[in-house]
Amino acid sequence: MVHKVFVYGTLKNNEPNHNWLTDPENGVGCFISEGTTKQKYPLIIATKYNIPFLLFNPGQGHHVRGEIYEVDDKMLSKLDILEDHPNFYVREVDVIITKNSDGQNGEEKCWVYFLKQFRPELMKFEQFENYSSAGSHGLTYMESNNESTLDDLDDFLESSKEQ
Repeated sequence: MVHKVFVYGTLKNNEPNHNWLTDPENGVGCFISEGTTKQKYPLIIATKYNIPFLLFNPGQGHHVRGEIYEVDDKMLSKLDILEDHPNFYVREVDVIITKNSDGQNGEEKCWVYFLKQFRPELMKFEQFENYSSAGSHGLTYMESNNESTLDDLDDFLESSKEQ
């Protein structure tokens, strides 16, 4: 079965985890188009690993830019492992706006990984329209070997208060 997945962070082309989408051992992942969320969402960078999080708070933040991929069942299950779905991120269907080759807007229903349960303090973080690990924000992604947890977010928030 083929699924469409919208990626907005480290899975995008030229980002640190893009290799997950291109490794044939993970299944099939094929770039379809660039896209933007139809609704606004807060995209933040947090934890000691500088992980991008798309907070499930529709109507707040930006129309987030990313990429749409078609993936097979095997790839989707590998992405679920990377994103620790449903324990950390929750995969939901959302509408993504695309530009067709003739410049017209289109819509695609795609899986999107959201952080649904989060502390309200995260809404105070800088919110981004587009993520890049090498962005001017200076928050370069650091590999966590998929060990990051919601406790890391809590620890990060506590240390932010102390500074």
